[in-house]
Amino acid sequence: MGTQGSVEFMFDHTCNFRIPAEGQDVEELELEMIDFGVEEIFADEDGILMYAPFESFGAIQKELENRGLEILSSGFERIPQVTKELTSEEVADVEKLLEKLKKMMTL
Repeated sequence: MGTQGSVEFMFDHTCNFRIPAEGQDVEELELEMIDFGVEEIFADEDGILMYAPFESFGAIQKELENRGLEILSSGFERIPQVTKELTSEEVADVEKLLEKLKKMMTL
């Protein structure tokens, strides 16, 4: 087992905000929010989701509030810098391992 933070360098620390999509032009909003640190914007059935570096959280929150936009949710995530596609056998092995860990946690 590693010490706390020993693999932190392998992840990007990001923040995210979800706002309602009604009345919003996603492309225009993206261009406007770049100045506040937003790097990616996605629209889906639940609204508009914005991703930015962790350090931009306060500036983005303040700008959304200044615009009178409702913040449906916000939070922080650690996104892996490197990902790997797993075969179906590898997925089965990982699921078995997770089940064993869950059982150990309940003891």
